[in-house]
Amino acid sequence: MRLVIARCSVDYVGRLTAHLPLATRLLMVKADGSISIHADDRAYKPLNWMSPPCRLEEAPGVWRVVNKAGEELRITLEEILHDTSHELGVDPGLRKDGVEAHLQELLAATPSALGVGFTLVRREHMTAIGPVDLLCRDATGAHVAVEVKRRGDIDGVEQLTRYLELLGRDPLIAPITGVFAAQEIKPQARVLATDRGIRCVVVDYDALRGIVRDELTLF
Repeated sequence: MRLVIARCSVDYVGRLTAHLPLATRLLMVKADGSISIHADDRAYKPLNWMSPPCRLEEAPGVWRVVNKAGEELRITLEEILHDTSHELGVDPGLRKDGVEAHLQELLAATPSALGVGFTLVRREHMTAIGPVDLLCRDATGAHVAVEVKRRGDIDGVEQLTRYLELLGRDPLIAPITGVFAAQEIKPQARVLATDRGIRCVVVDYDALRGIVRDELTLF
């Protein structure tokens, strides 16, 4: 991973345009080709980014990051304050909490809960950027990557998007679609998933465990 602290401005040109005025920021370039731009005021979401596959073209005073769709992230550098690279090695992946891990196990045992005709290919299907929770096939035999969360938010959609971009380049798996499965999915995450062609599935943890609620309900 390459970490650069620089005074820079940033322009994004693609399906939409965005501008970050001149300021000191952290530029993070990962081994998978992705780049993200961070300020010092948030822990989890970059100001702007370009997901792989993309290429970084460096010239004096300017970086151009271009993806396969021709969208461009242009970083104009006024001053580089720090530039270093580190080898992080293979990441073991996120350890899920008990409920989330058990939810993944239950869905692996009952893939039909994700869609009619779904069958499991593999749990924790490894990629170069981490394991996909479930790799399935749908009723037509096409591959489906499934990301399982207890509470589904935008970060989970972004994570699944990265897996789909990578797996879509594998001729043994492509074409591939995505399913974002969670007990609860936030509205913003659902909008983003729909925009990216990812289907959202809200799963009932108790029903998967075979627990029948005995309380009376109106509906």
